[in-house]
Amino acid sequence: MREEHASIGKSIVIKGEVSGSEDLTVEGQVEGKIELRDHVLTVGATGHVHADVAAKSIIVLGQVRGNLTASEKVDIRDKGSVEGDIVAPRVALADGADFRGSIDMRRKEPAVTSDWTVGGLKADVKTPTPANGERVSV
Repeated sequence: MREEHASIGKSIVIKGEVSGSEDLTVEGQVEGKIELRDHVLTVGATGHVHADVAAKSIIVLGQVRGNLTASEKVDIRDKGSVEGDIVAPRVALADGADFRGSIDMRRKEPAVTSDWTVGGLKADVKTPTPANGERVSV
């Protein structure tokens, strides 16, 4: 099975919302919002992104101004620049990378499992735990 991949070339300027179901490389300019929840966004060396981004993984070799949210990883390579907040379970900043903002590396917590015995029967009880760490009553 062949993976789909799209590119935004150096001379292309997009203003608005970009979403899709394939990996994307930006070498041009994007202003607005980028959403690739299950795919990889690569901001190439000539890429300029002024947008909030949500993707599985985000690789930055160019310039990004906006908040980055990744379900797997944000990787800012040398000469890459990010101005904005990052939310991802893994973040890599290469020597020479430029970053201004905050980083939140909290992982989503799995549901808490408890063993209960009721009337001689063993029951597994799963208590949902939201991402912000507050307990939920069930």
